[in-house]
Amino acid sequence: MAAAKAGKPTRGEAGSPAHRAANLRADAQRNRAAILRAAADTLRKNPDASMAQIASEAGVGRMTLYGHFRTRPELIEAALIDSLDRGEAVLADVDLGGDAREAFSRLIASSWLLVDEAGALLAAAQKELAPARIRELHRKAEARVRDLLERGQREGAFRTDLPVSWLLATTHVVMHGAADEVAAGRLTPEEAPRFIDATLQAAFARSA
Repeated sequence: MAAAKAGKPTRGEAGSPAHRAANLRADAQRNRAAILRAAADTLRKNPDASMAQIASEAGVGRMTLYGHFRTRPELIEAALIDSLDRGEAVLADVDLGGDAREAFSRLIASSWLLVDEAGALLAAAQKELAPARIRELHRKAEARVRDLLERGQREGAFRTDLPVSWLLATTHVVMHGAADEVAAGRLTPEEAPRFIDATLQAAFARSA
């Protein structure tokens, strides 16, 4: 094939339309990632942080932020999804085999780290999003806990006089209650997983 004429970059060459478009896409992806990180960091400091404050934390202009997220609820939902996706990667590596009670303790410890990290983000989401939407976003993580509780009931590790749905709801309440206690300064993040585990293990234990 004949060489391209001088001054007319070929497709994919530096300076070509394709190259410029690729750079723009890469810039947009970097800006979006920076905005999502900034949303989580800013809301951790101030759950009522404005879009302008989040844009400033991300190092982008307000027009850039609004180009990605038209409203504050849309941004908070995207930040929550991003946090849950990263959390899913962590929880997927937790060993849930063997004794169900021991596996539950491991899952609680790993889950607490995520709750502690994303607590403020979840609090902001609860103000902006419908409860049903928040529950939907947590469905995958919830399914992991549900499956383990069901296995524990089948194997005699957990009580069977209460439905798994109630055990699951209790787990949520205790986890987020611990987050509230940490926020109030009555519990340290390091103590929380032990308190959560002791409370739930006692509540879920099958009677002798």
